[in-house]
Amino acid sequence: MAELTQENQKWGMAIDLDICSGCQACVTACSMENNTPFVGEDEMAYGRGLQWMRIQRYWEGEYPQVSPTHEPMLCQQCGSAPCEPVCPVFASVHSEEEQINLQVYNRCIGTRYCANNCPFHARVFNFFDYEMPAPMNSYLNPDVSVRRRGVMEKCTFCVHKIVKGRENAAAEGRAVADGEIMPACALACPTDAIVFGDLSNPESKVSKMAASQLAFRELEDLGTDPRVFYLKGGKSYGG
Repeated sequence: MAELTQENQKWGMAIDLDICSGCQACVTACSMENNTPFVGEDEMAYGRGLQWMRIQRYWEGEYPQVSPTHEPMLCQQCGSAPCEPVCPVFASVHSEEEQINLQVYNRCIGTRYCANNCPFHARVFNFFDYEMPAPMNSYLNPDVSVRRRGVMEKCTFCVHKIVKGRENAAAEGRAVADGEIMPACALACPTDAIVFGDLSNPESKVSKMAASQLAFRELEDLGTDPRVFYLKGGKSYGG
């Protein structure tokens, strides 16, 4: 297996839509892991939800043979992200170590240019200083900042888990093992439809899934180079 180092890591995700049940366990886990507040029914009706991950619903077929389908949608962590060049304060930046899109909250001024330029609608704006109702305020994750109002939020592939996993491996004098680092959505998925790992390692499970003939990326024609791969129609990857 190729050694995983900070210089060659390229984190990515693969989601098998054939075994995804749309249960939204990933959505709930993402919210709890990243201290995402509950905005309430009224704010949701105004389109002010703060979920970093959602289950997107689609319809397939022609009427009357129409069937519903779904797809987990999150920040695609684009290699050529359209959100980055439009930010006037460089709050939307690309991480050289993890090769993912980061959001610098204490630099963001809430212009929402990044959200308008994101074709995946994966960014959300924090309209208010929400508070976690008791007893949920006791479950705040100390590894993730609590955002203030007026900033953009989005999925970060649980970068705090990536950093902690890399530090633990370095302290033990070894490389990060495949499958050792898992974001909250992958940990909570009851069907193991979400796989996370290093795309630069050809032996990793996520790389094998991404190389499958059944794999596709959303809106590939835009040239954004997403790091999230979807599989549909069966399995043809190893591992």
